[in-house]
Amino acid sequence: MYGQLAAVKDLSLNVRRGEFLTILGPSGSGKTTALMLLAGFIAPTTGDILIAGQSVATVPSYRRDQGIVFQSYALFPHLTVRRNLEFPLEMRGIKSAERTKRVNSILDRVDLREFDGRMPSQLSGGQQQRVALARALIADPPILLLDEPLGALDRNLREQMQGEIKSLHKEFGKTTICVTHDQEEALTLSDRIVVMRGGKIEQTDTPEALYDRPATRFVANFLGEANILASLGFKLESDVIQPPGTCPMIRPERMCLAAPSAPRRPDAERRQSADGTVKEMIYAGPLRRYQVRVGEKLLIVREHVASGQQIFRPGDEVRLDWLRSDVRFVAE
Repeated sequence: MYGQLAAVKDLSLNVRRGEFLTILGPSGSGKTTALMLLAGFIAPTTGDILIAGQSVATVPSYRRDQGIVFQSYALFPHLTVRRNLEFPLEMRGIKSAERTKRVNSILDRVDLREFDGRMPSQLSGGQQQRVALARALIADPPILLLDEPLGALDRNLREQMQGEIKSLHKEFGKTTICVTHDQEEALTLSDRIVVMRGGKIEQTDTPEALYDRPATRFVANFLGEANILASLGFKLESDVIQPPGTCPMIRPERMCLAAPSAPRRPDAERRQSADGTVKEMIYAGPLRRYQVRVGEKLLIVREHVASGQQIFRPGDEVRLDWLRSDVRFVAE
């Protein structure tokens, strides 16, 4: 509770041993509070937290056997890389020879052996993040907590570090709980994703299931882009009956764009089509993103750039079509 505000409400979550679970949500959704509860930095007002069947709700953070990586890295600025890594081992009473062995091993693993004498300020952002990950892993904790671990990095370095984190998780097999607002990061890293909204869990599932079969309109829009196919001015066709209280949705990459005079596709009997007008085309390297007006609605179409592909400009008349089986129904 923050005053009268419950930052997290009715949170019930089981984390499987060895899995990579990401808590995803916008600002104010309660995801960071959930991580702070798990880390022991704040205590729950009600309820309990169990690790391996044992209650830790009242156990302070420093007595919980877990590694934590913060967005700000939280490295000791007055200690070298080596001393940053030795410190958690010293706190656990590990002898000098064993400390040296472990530090050398983890430095080799994160490719920082030649930087062990440098101060954190002498490292790049990616190097500092690797030191922070190494420090969290060096004491061999069963649980690893990541708080927006890549938020301070630029896009290229973030993608590189996603691969590094995924590799480290596969190698060390730690139960990992990550908090982020970055949808791409969550989809790339996770075995399962928890989507939070307003302090509650909106949906929990695998990345593939969440993206392809979102339960609610919020999840559909938060995890990627979604076209809501309501009020198009014609009857929508689908392979399944629309459940009450839902609206039809389709992902932009599931829609195809063609000139009105182009031949129909071989599987046309399984598709529905609509005429529209291009309002905007954005070139984004490997993709083109179109906004197409159909009736009173603006629909998004994403297509991979290919050689010989027809390019449409604003004002062009086009035909949209999609497989009826690609339509999903999400709760409002």
